[in-house]
Amino acid sequence: MSTSLSSEPAAVRRSIPPSMLAALADWLGPRFSIAAAIREHHGRDESPLESMLPDAVVFAESTAEVVRIMQLAHEHAVPVIPYGTGTSLEGHVLAVQGGISIDVSRMNRVLRIDAGDMTATVEAGVTRNALNEALRHEGLFFPIDPGADASLGGMSATRASGTNAVRYGTMRENVLGLTVVTATGEVVHTGTRARKSSSGYDLTRLFVGSEGTLGVITEVTLRLHPQPQAVSAAVCHFPSIEAAVRATIHIIQQGIAIARCELLDETTVMAVNRHSHLGLQERPMLLMEFHGTEASVREQAEAVQEIARDVGGEDFQWTTTPEERTRLWKARHSAFFALLQLKPGARSVTTDVCVPISRLADCIVETQADLRTIDIPAGILGHVGDGNFHVAMLVDPTKPEERATAEAVNDRLTNRALSMEGTCTGEHGIGLHKMRFFLQEHDSSAVALMREVKRAFDPKNILNPGKIFHLS
Repeated sequence: MSTSLSSEPAAVRRSIPPSMLAALADWLGPRFSIAAAIREHHGRDESPLESMLPDAVVFAESTAEVVRIMQLAHEHAVPVIPYGTGTSLEGHVLAVQGGISIDVSRMNRVLRIDAGDMTATVEAGVTRNALNEALRHEGLFFPIDPGADASLGGMSATRASGTNAVRYGTMRENVLGLTVVTATGEVVHTGTRARKSSSGYDLTRLFVGSEGTLGVITEVTLRLHPQPQAVSAAVCHFPSIEAAVRATIHIIQQGIAIARCELLDETTVMAVNRHSHLGLQERPMLLMEFHGTEASVREQAEAVQEIARDVGGEDFQWTTTPEERTRLWKARHSAFFALLQLKPGARSVTTDVCVPISRLADCIVETQADLRTIDIPAGILGHVGDGNFHVAMLVDPTKPEERATAEAVNDRLTNRALSMEGTCTGEHGIGLHKMRFFLQEHDSSAVALMREVKRAFDPKNILNPGKIFHLS
């Protein structure tokens, strides 16, 4: 099985005219940089891919500044790569053809909170934790939680989800409107603060998940949710990973309104124990959370405990104390970095498939068997409540044979998920790393239509070129 990123030839870098560089430097001063360290920081993410540096980095502070940058870029046909916090896992921010990285991290204002309508409008550089801190005294929260403290612009661009998706949905369901700067420097406002609309094409959801290839997101209007009256977290261990997944399937099929349902295999539990100084049993485990009233939370936990026992679940423990819940979820969110510490210096080849819930156990069990055939440390974890799971395979970046082995497993896993009518990515997006899988998942007519959309929005192909698919 080939481990190349695509069958296309290597992209040719496009040069930036010196006059454009000079204009940006004069205008932005210290917020324009061609320093190697700054370019290196903006030319890599958490993927296993090699760095691909932009030629320059600009730190935008307003939509108006993004407009002017895009107008210059369009005039000179210079690539532009939007950059939030750099936490993506599929090479989204890599400068395949060079160009300019637009860093929106300084666009970090919460512009409006409407507690009565349960909406908020933020600039693209606001992170999810910053928004929830601003909402702390409003009785509201924003539930989309991919683990990393990602920017809300980046989360919109990749259609992120995370641990709460089984109850609250993904960014697709929770973005009401956007402000986007197009390839030609025009400002487009999509959506409203209304909860629904039947007016025209749904441009909001076209931009959500477009990974910076159709426009630069500068503002996001979000749906908020009431903070639950009561919250409890539960841990349950299982004799096998199959039993843990079977319990998850029964929980979902019985309609229990679980808020979070996270799977950790024994390798991941071991890594989390070492990293976060926990004493969890090093067996397959479900980490769950329940939201609601005190009575409903108790009923949900008791129902789930009964389901878990029926498939061999043991040592079911649950807590309502905020401190213990925070400790457990902080450990879960650090699982990726905990796994990396099992092999110092390693990079992770991280998969991200999602399958129909009825096929989840088959997919994970077959994947676990596949992992036993390779000599590379790997952990399975994921948001199994909605059929989404990850495999983190730790490879030595100095040993290409390890990377090839991991990519071959990735190929087999993705083909397995697609054969089960699933998808190659439940939340990470396509970026650069999953381009070959994207072409397997979508038929040629669908890809051709997407290419036409890209050409209509970006005729000079300057917006994050070389991502999702090639234009020819």
